Amino acid sequence: MHEFTLNGISLGLPAGLATPEILGKLADGTYEADEARSAERCVREGMRVLELGAGIGYVTALCARRAGPENVLSVEANPALLPVIEDNLARNGLPGVTLIHGAVTGPVAPDAMADFAVSTGYTGSSLDGKGKAVKVPLVSVHDLIWAHKPHVVLMDVEGAEAEMFNRPWKCPLRFCVMELHPRKYHPRTIKKIVDFMSAMDLTYDPVTSRGKILGFRKVWGAGEDPDALMGDAPAGPEE
Repeated sequence: MHEFTLNGISLGLPAGLATPEILGKLADGTYEADEARSAERCVREGMRVLELGAGIGYVTALCARRAGPENVLSVEANPALLPVIEDNLARNGLPGVTLIHGAVTGPVAPDAMADFAVSTGYTGSSLDGKGKAVKVPLVSVHDLIWAHKPHVVLMDVEGAEAEMFNRPWKCPLRFCVMELHPRKYHPRTIKKIVDFMSAMDLTYDPVTSRGKILGFRKVWGAGEDPDALMGDAPAGPEE
C-alpha cells in the first residue's frame, strides 16, 4: 500500500493500481490538483454535491470535509476503486458519503449494463476506451440529479459528459465543474454544453476553470450572497 497526504487528506493506493505516473503526481502534489482547487473554491458547508467519477476518493474527501459527508453523492464505474474510496474516506474520518457503482451517462433503460474499459493504473478508464472490459451498471445523470438535487456537480467521466446535456437538470445548481475531453467529440458538443449551462442561468466561472477544467456558476448580482440562493429543487419528477 502506497500512502500520501494531499491538502490534509490521507490517501492510500494499493500497489496493484499504482503506475509510476500516478505515484509521481501523488508524491509531488499535482494529482488532480486542478479538480481539487475547483472543489475547494465552490463547495461550501451544507451544499449537496454530486461527484461523477470519484477515482480514489481524493476530491470526494475534500468535498465531504467541506460540505459534510451526508451531503456528498459520488459515483465510480471502476469496481476495483470502490474499496479504495471507502478506505480513504474512513481514514479521514468521513463516513456517510453515498457511493454508487456505475457509469454515468444520459437517459438509460432500467437495469442497463455496459462494457467499461479499465485502463492500466485506472486513470483514463471509460465506456469507449481501451483496456480490460468489465460489465458495469449504467446510471442516468438525470436520475441522480432528481434524487440528490445538488448545488454542486463535479464530473470527470472521460467523455461521457457529451451525453448528459440533452434535457434540463431540475436542481438548485450553483456550480458545475467538469473536465472536458475535446479529442472525444466535436467542438459543437462543447458549444452544446456551454449553451445548456447558459439556459440554466449559469455562466463561465474563471475561478474554477483551468485548462481542460471548465467551471460554471449561477449568475447572481453584485452584493448578492450566493448562500441565500441555496433552495430546494421544484417538486415533482422530471418529464
